[in-house]
Amino acid sequence: MSQQGATLQTYNNELVKCIEDLCTKRDELQKQILNEEEEKGKIQNDIRILSERLAKINESLAKKIASRNEYDKTIAETEAAYMKILESSQTLLHVLKKETGKDKAQPSHSQGSVRDKTGTQTT
Repeated sequence: MSQQGATLQTYNNELVKCIEDLCTKRDELQKQILNEEEEKGKIQNDIRILSERLAKINESLAKKIASRNEYDKTIAETEAAYMKILESSQTLLHVLKKETGKDKAQPSHSQGSVRDKTGTQTT
């Protein structure tokens, strides 16, 4: 019976040792879990901060792009109007040159009345 008691004691010691080893491994694993949960929390916070920053940048970009598009529209409209002014000026200059050429060909007594700079009519 003492042999059985010794064997039982050996098994008991091994069981206690295995349980202690398992507890040690569990404690190490718990530390790793806590560390990773802490890191996860930091990363989630960083993501939240970056997401807010990204949202602000997207909003700013949208406003700036809209403003740029308005500038583009205004520039295009202004350039088109300016081209019309240039064309009108060119046409006016052409007409004036043509009329001036006619006036030189006609005798001076047949010229029509002309208004001077003050608005007074002269003949």
